[in-house]
Amino acid sequence: MSMQASPLKIVILGLSITSSWGNGHATTYRGLVRELVRRGHDVLFLERDVPWYAGHRDLPNPPFGRTALYADVASLQRDHAAQIGEADLVIVGSFVPDGVAVGDWVQAEAPGRTAFYDIDTPVTLAALAREGTPYLQARQIAGYDMYLSFTGGPTLDRLEREFGSPAARMLYCSVDPELYYPEPVAQDCDLGYMGTYSDDRQPTLEALLLEPARQWAQGRFEVAGAQYPSGIEWPSNVRYTAHLPPALHRDFYNRQRFTLNVTRADMIQAGWSPSVRIFEAAACGTPIISDRWDGIESLLVPGEEIFLADSPGEVLRLLRELPEEERRAVGERARRRILSEHTAAHRAAELEGYARTLLQVREAA
Repeated sequence: MSMQASPLKIVILGLSITSSWGNGHATTYRGLVRELVRRGHDVLFLERDVPWYAGHRDLPNPPFGRTALYADVASLQRDHAAQIGEADLVIVGSFVPDGVAVGDWVQAEAPGRTAFYDIDTPVTLAALAREGTPYLQARQIAGYDMYLSFTGGPTLDRLEREFGSPAARMLYCSVDPELYYPEPVAQDCDLGYMGTYSDDRQPTLEALLLEPARQWAQGRFEVAGAQYPSGIEWPSNVRYTAHLPPALHRDFYNRQRFTLNVTRADMIQAGWSPSVRIFEAAACGTPIISDRWDGIESLLVPGEEIFLADSPGEVLRLLRELPEEERRAVGERARRRILSEHTAAHRAAELEGYARTLLQVREAA
């Protein structure tokens, strides 16, 4: 087998792959690891064994690649130094416990072969502008050979220019088409929204879902997500579910005539920061109504593949006046677009390309 086609040894140190409880990292890593293995690569995922995930493991033994839990940084270094040293690429993810110490060790053990994978890039950069983060310090960015980012656009230039990253590369979130697809279920919701409560998203949720619900008593609305304050007064035609496990997400989207996408303030400011919810809803063929941010048109064409709205009135016009044929067509166009560009298989191919470029640079040095 030629060097160009030879399988890669990849080690990923991520927040979690065994538990999707309270995090969006596990589903990303599951799809990515599975598709890397399908491409013939040897993948080891190393996860810190923490009690809050130990009690909520919905995939305790992933059936793809190899997964190992470690108790602390000392045991990680003791038990996995050889695999780190032999790897073609070592990836450290955002929000990994003691990630600063882990990153320093990885950079020392695998020089020229390291990447940081930021699933939370705008959050990370906002924190670095203040006091830093427990998983990354600004000084480490130049030491990682690649900075893989859930956010694209100008943020990539900033990572290279301001922080000295040798190569900042976009690696968006993705959807697993084996888990998200259209199903012929009864649609009992006109507009739904899935997302954990956050102060910065709540005004948009209020304007684009709760107020339309108040104005259209016959409409059926649904919100699913944790940590909403007990004092919120949900309109009587809004069904609220505090926790919706991933196994029920596909059904959630398929029951909706439209789904709402609401973006965190840091992501809006950075732009080019799509939520996995956009990809998942689109893969189900559910038409999306979204707030606005720079770069959204690079993913889905407004008015043809996604709807952008700024007011309750715009939302209500879509819900009540858009012809059913056009509603379905927009959902189908979005589905085709996402499946052609934003699946876990696409991300695995992109990551392999980045890794092979890194290998070539190293061999040429």
